[in-house]
Amino acid sequence: GINAEYGTLVVNAAKDSTDLVAKLRAFHNASQTIEAKRAFKWIGLDLENGKCRDNKEAGVLEPAMSKIKSLKFATEAAITILRIDDMIKIYQPSKERPQLIR
Repeated sequence: GINAEYGTLVVNAAKDSTDLVAKLRAFHNASQTIEAKRAFKWIGLDLENGKCRDNKEAGVLEPAMSKIKSLKFATEAAITILRIDDMIKIYQPSKERPQLIR
């Protein structure tokens, strides 16, 4: 899940993952439950300094284009898989060698 991904990033940066990920989760929870703290949704990790920061203020934004391309690619892959109309069956008329029939 997302917590594991953040935890891996924090550990790779040689920081305390338990503390930082817990703080990040607390900020995100507050942004979803307390109206006055809606801006906390922009809080992210500053792994150089080992703390949470406002990523919007720091100019760190996720580009929508990469997400859109990923979704399009995944959709195309799923459609391709669903369109496969050749089904291979194993037919065994007797106890002899199995034969593949298309």
